[in-house]
Parts: sequence; structure tokens; C-alpha cells
Amino acid sequence: MKKTLSLAEKMANELLSLMGTKAQVKASEDKKNEAVRIDIETEEETGLLIGRHGETIEAIQSILGMMLKKKTGDWVRIIVDVGGWREKQEERLRDLATQTAERAKETGEGQPLYNLSPAQRRVIHLTLADDPDIETESAGEDEERYLIIRPKK
Repeated sequence: MKKTLSLAEKMANELLSLMGTKAQVKASEDKKNEAVRIDIETEEETGLLIGRHGETIEAIQSILGMMLKKKTGDWVRIIVDVGGWREKQEERLRDLATQTAERAKETGEGQPLYNLSPAQRRVIHLTLADDPDIETESAGEDEERYLIIRPKK
């Protein structure tokens, strides 16, 4: 894993350099998510690296994942965070999951959540996985995919 972390950090630095961005990069093992975590710190370009609704940070994450797979031959899950943005987003999603689960328990009905990326749906699934009274399910296809949180029957 040490070699993979070093390689991921090097690749992230190279990618950011090609983007013309001055940033500090640190790679670490994220055991909880079974991933390589890339933390990027920059004073002036945080918004540029995050992008609208996190689109740029997701693109950087995808590119780094592909670069690492090409170099190592193994698929490694990459999680990129810029200035703590992803952690704040995940906390917001965990709060949303908890609130929606409570509403589902109160009403006895499934509660849909729309416009979530696959990564966002995953955070909500994992947040509620240990709740014995709630089940989650992704429904729909492609861009129309959504999440349903409902009481277990």
C-alpha cells in the first residue's frame, strides 16, 4: 500500500501541475472506505478545484483512478478532498440520511431522494446500513437514478 500511496501522491501532484495549480497534496490510506485518500490544500484555487457542485473534484478523482489503474494494473478506489469540502458534504449527506429516515419512520412511507451522484447515494446507504428499522434502495436508471429510504417491513 505504501508504494500505491506514493504513486498516487506523485500522480496527483503531476495532474495539478498540468492544471497550473499550486497546491499541497497528501495521500493516505482510508481504511473505512477501502480507498486511497488524496487531500489537496490550496490557498487561492479551492473553488476552481472543487468546481460547480463538485464536478471538478469528481473529474480529478476519476482521472487519478484511471491513471493509477494504468500504472499498477489494479483498480484502486480514490477519494479526493479539497480543503475539507468532501468531508463537509459527507456530513451534510449523513444528516440528510438521518432526517429522511426519521421522516420515513414517522410516516411509514418510503422517502425518495433525487439528484444524487453514485458517491452520494453510497454515503447515504452506508450511513443507514446499521439502522434495523430502515432499508435503502436505489431505483431508476442512468441520470434518473434516485434513492428510496423506507421503513423495513
